[in-house]
Amino acid sequence: MKKVFIGMSGGVDSAVSAALLQQQGFTVVGVFLKVWPARTTDDVQSGGEPKGIPCTWREDRREAMRVAAHLGIPLVTWDLSAEYKGKIVDYMLGEYKAGRTPNPDVMCNKEIKFGVFYDRARRLGADYVATGHYAQIKNGELHTAKDTTKDQSYFLWTLKPEILAHTLFPVGGLLKTEVRKLAKKFKLPNAERKDSQGLCFIGKFDFKEFLQSQLKPKKGEVLNEQGQVIGEHNGAVLYTLGERHGFTITAKTPSDEPYYIVEKNIKDNTLTVSTKPKSSAKAKLEVELEKVNWLVEPQPNKTYLAQIRYHGQFLPCQLQLGHSVSKLVKVKFKEAMTDLASGQSIVIYDKSLVVGGGVIC
Repeated sequence: MKKVFIGMSGGVDSAVSAALLQQQGFTVVGVFLKVWPARTTDDVQSGGEPKGIPCTWREDRREAMRVAAHLGIPLVTWDLSAEYKGKIVDYMLGEYKAGRTPNPDVMCNKEIKFGVFYDRARRLGADYVATGHYAQIKNGELHTAKDTTKDQSYFLWTLKPEILAHTLFPVGGLLKTEVRKLAKKFKLPNAERKDSQGLCFIGKFDFKEFLQSQLKPKKGEVLNEQGQVIGEHNGAVLYTLGERHGFTITAKTPSDEPYYIVEKNIKDNTLTVSTKPKSSAKAKLEVELEKVNWLVEPQPNKTYLAQIRYHGQFLPCQLQLGHSVSKLVKVKFKEAMTDLASGQSIVIYDKSLVVGGGVIC
């Protein structure tokens, strides 16, 4: 009988996934990953938990324990808080300090769920690892989920084919409504629990408040594209390109159109904004990627779809490849973009198939 280790977060998706695997005849071992509190140096010195983030792991583990007891499967807790602090929190803060836009959920999947968790489970004899992700694996290839409103394939572009070969996404071929119905059918104790959406493993919290507590930003000037001061902000490190909230415009115009961030300067602590980002001087038709991972071999003259943020638009593009397909030189878009920020992940699709992805240089 095949053995599968499944990450159980206390949520309904991983609970239904465990029930489905058990129904399919697997020997199921539940694993709760404790990754918080991941303390910073200041937190350790003060003896407190990181500011701005509610600590819900105890409640989440209780829910996972209730589900495991109901299904009659073991549940073990692995404390990966040190790994999460070093690989995710420090990475995220470092990227913001450098003026880049990090994607902690992508890194969490790469380094924690399909890094530390996957490696340890396989060493302990797991034939497969499983999670409650909304994505599908077909013939060893990664595809979008049946429920496009819940699809999480954007966060999984770093996975290697050899990892996909030992990975299961039991709810990826289901609609969320079907998952809820199955939770009631299996009489799972958390069937009515609300979804948690936020930073990987953490849930909802005030992200900007957390960044302010860790990065100590200071107020700066908001500029128009002519370099004139038209407002103020709370610290350039807190903002991402394309945002149109969180800063104050003091020089009002009769039209009072919304302003979008088209550039940020960390050294001078300034933001540049525009009311017409598409025609802005900062708009780009192409962008270079690094840290590229291909799940299938790309074709240089083919039109693909690119997603530049989770649940963002699928944008037509073509790839300009280097001397080898392992190094992507450029992604060329059909129309100019202003919210292409260094550090962001771009994921390339061929219809439902995830071709691969990379990080904007």
